[in-house]
Amino acid sequence: MSPQCIPYIIGIIVLTALSAFFSACETAYNSLNKIKLKNRANEGSKGAKKALLLVDNYDKLITTILIGNNIVNIAAATIATLLFSEVMENKDLAATISTIVVTVITLIFGEITPKSIAKEFAESFASRVATILQILCLIFTPFTWLFSLWQKLMIKIFKPNANSGMSEAELITMVDEATTEGGIDKDEGELIRSAIEFNELTVKDIFTPRVDVIAVDVDAKKDELRDLFLENGFSRLPVYEEDIDNVIGILHEKDFYKNYFKKEFDIKKYMTQTIWVTLNSNLSSVLKMLQKSKAHMAVVLDEYGGTAGIVTLEDILEELVGEIWDEHDEIIEDIVKLSENEYQITGGCNIEDMFDALGQKYDSDELEVTTVSGWIVDHFGYIPNIDEQFDYNNLTIKVIDADPKKVEKIYVKELAKIEEEDDGTFIDKFFMKDNDDKEEENKKAEKLFHKEDKSIDNNDKVAETTEKVVDDTKIEFDDIEINNIEK
Repeated sequence: MSPQCIPYIIGIIVLTALSAFFSACETAYNSLNKIKLKNRANEGSKGAKKALLLVDNYDKLITTILIGNNIVNIAAATIATLLFSEVMENKDLAATISTIVVTVITLIFGEITPKSIAKEFAESFASRVATILQILCLIFTPFTWLFSLWQKLMIKIFKPNANSGMSEAELITMVDEATTEGGIDKDEGELIRSAIEFNELTVKDIFTPRVDVIAVDVDAKKDELRDLFLENGFSRLPVYEEDIDNVIGILHEKDFYKNYFKKEFDIKKYMTQTIWVTLNSNLSSVLKMLQKSKAHMAVVLDEYGGTAGIVTLEDILEELVGEIWDEHDEIIEDIVKLSENEYQITGGCNIEDMFDALGQKYDSDELEVTTVSGWIVDHFGYIPNIDEQFDYNNLTIKVIDADPKKVEKIYVKELAKIEEEDDGTFIDKFFMKDNDDKEEENKKAEKLFHKEDKSIDNNDKVAETTEKVVDDTKIEFDDIEINNIEK
């Protein structure tokens, strides 16, 4: 090898390194998490702040990276051709071999390797190279300006969809991905998901129906009221005049006992004003209404102006944080798992909750009922007797308790799951296998993490649990503080 070849070799190495740099930059800025980058910037990272500026000017950035990458790749191919022309006598063969060699080197060291590494450390790499990229963007400004004109022309011709905002479904998918990958735990994921879906819920989804409402007549005697409070354990009771369709107020247990020993006891003096909502009222608006009026209960009206039921502040909060039980509540589980494929379900259970628990597909817009009892009656067309049963998809459903008005309990047996039609090609299955392998690795890593957590001293665990219980007795929501929520 002649001494003239050494500068060519050095040039190819340098240009390959530059190609790797540009390829890594492209992948890092394409795959980085903007939220993580903002957190780094908020923590004081100057590199992250510069990287955010580049992300905000992404078109200029990607044009600069692509121009730089193409320049170094073309230069590397040219120098390689000159190198092999010096070494080999056959010029045609030299050009062919140089093309093959440069392609292999560029693919391995200039594309695949740097991009794989940059994808794993996207935010940290993007922060470190931000200053260099800002200088390059400044140098290539004339070229990026020309390409921006070309981009505007293409946009006018093809007219892409202007709606680039994130939808609610996409946000929920992000939460699911974060939960799966271990970024947030399952409980946090459920809480975020509940908050996102909260605005779609209406009173109809959570209210207590009229038949289950315990109310009191305005003319009831003190002893009757006392017995009702003691028997049912409720802290508030709706007060009606003549008929439950005419609710005139809400009586609080504290107000009742405070005035219990007065000679002249007039229930109208101690009850609070009634708040009216409809079945289709949005839960978020009902929550604000209850907050504003400092009330804990609202009466639900049907389409005819009659009383359909009641909804409480606790019912609304449970849609966000899950079931809230106090020391006097009788804990009733709507879905009880008897064995691997057998369940006992109450008639008052929400039909969507049952379908979700049993892995059944359904269209919520097509469901005309909200409870399991209503769904069973709708299927039969009449109130079924005990031991009547039917099959639904891969479920056998049997009525085990009923009265003349509704179904109280059902028994559900899950048969072999129906295999979904497999439309996946061989290529699809190949990529699915890779995803399964990655998920298995994530599960192993998570198990290892939890194993290490178990080594914490038992006394520390008790202290942490006690602290958590104390904190959980207080719930803050906007401007309201609710301590030990009462039914």
